[in-house]
Amino acid sequence: MDWEVRVPGDEALGLDEVLRAAEDAAPGESVDVVARNLEKRFSAAEVSFWLVDTLGREAVRLPRAGTAAQSRGSVETVQLAGSVFERVLRTQRLHQEEDDEGRCRMVAPVTNRGDCIGVLDLVVPSADDAVRDGVAQAAHALAYIVVTDRRYTDLYHWGRRTTTMSLASEIQHQLLPSAACCEAAQFTLACGLVPADDIGGDTYDYAVDQETLHLSITDAMGHDTASALLATLSVNALRGARRAGADLLGQAHAAHEAIIRHGRGMTTGQLLRVRLESGDCELVNAGHPWPLRLRDGRVEELTLKVNLPFGVPSPIGYVVQRLRLEPGDRLVLVTDGMRDRAAAAVDIPALLGDTRDEHPREVVRALTMAVHEACGGSLPDDATTLVLDWHGGGDVQRRSSGGSNQE
Repeated sequence: MDWEVRVPGDEALGLDEVLRAAEDAAPGESVDVVARNLEKRFSAAEVSFWLVDTLGREAVRLPRAGTAAQSRGSVETVQLAGSVFERVLRTQRLHQEEDDEGRCRMVAPVTNRGDCIGVLDLVVPSADDAVRDGVAQAAHALAYIVVTDRRYTDLYHWGRRTTTMSLASEIQHQLLPSAACCEAAQFTLACGLVPADDIGGDTYDYAVDQETLHLSITDAMGHDTASALLATLSVNALRGARRAGADLLGQAHAAHEAIIRHGRGMTTGQLLRVRLESGDCELVNAGHPWPLRLRDGRVEELTLKVNLPFGVPSPIGYVVQRLRLEPGDRLVLVTDGMRDRAAAAVDIPALLGDTRDEHPREVVRALTMAVHEACGGSLPDDATTLVLDWHGGGDVQRRSSGGSNQE
């Protein structure tokens, strides 16, 4: 992408200089580099970066460096439901409106590969195409900056927390990929886990290499810290085997043996490997709910063979099963928490039909909200969802996820 933006009456200014300046700044101050650049280039005022909180219900204003709010004693939050922020995040389009003083307020999505990190909110004296493009590109650059810098600071982790995290939840979140969504030419993937602030044994995981998309969803027996520790064994055994080049059977046996040797209990799981070129999919089901597939407007449960969970103290022979994804398919994986007890009242196939035209992250949001409401706002168990849209292998071009379009 060409980061250069030409501003009438000024020399050419490229966002490459922003990225260099952000790299030179301390990790906790790099967001301010973007703000100062916008103030310099477009006479922007009231520049704010709002993070989506861990629960996905509020936006949290990240304090500017040197302000009193940086003490963590006070944060400004906005409810996402029905807000401009929610609309921008859902549509991935730049929002523009005139404020009471005749200036132009702009809100841009801060998104990286489909992972909605937050929004950039600012006011400029006026806006033309150059300003709109510059703000959209600055927001896109900010996403890269946050993704890079959150490895070095707790600022962004703290900024996303609007409730107290339990120890089990703290352990669990360290097991999850840093991004809950990933977009590529062949697929779009989104995941979600609730309740995010007090979870126990559920996990999801994914990795993409040159030829293969690797997916897993697991559910460790029990609740609280014990199940989080069991999940730690399961996920890291699976990752270790995968990174060592093991096939699905090798990964499954690695998880099973790790639990037998070091843990107590068992973990259900579903492991998948999808060939990016063809959509051919291998799958191992270890005591897990069957996947759902939406194809040509019809939702069906894929009644695959179910093996015993990982860690069951008996001889186990895992079986690799195969299916083929076709362009336009949507594959949905869930844990028991999406179907047990009060959650069973949610008609998941009907909801998947109703949201068939939505982005996978919106499908995850709709499913988790429906289960949350069915359980009266208090989930007795973890509930995890993974939604995979398959666009096709080979030279297929992914549909644009936006981020630079105007609303």
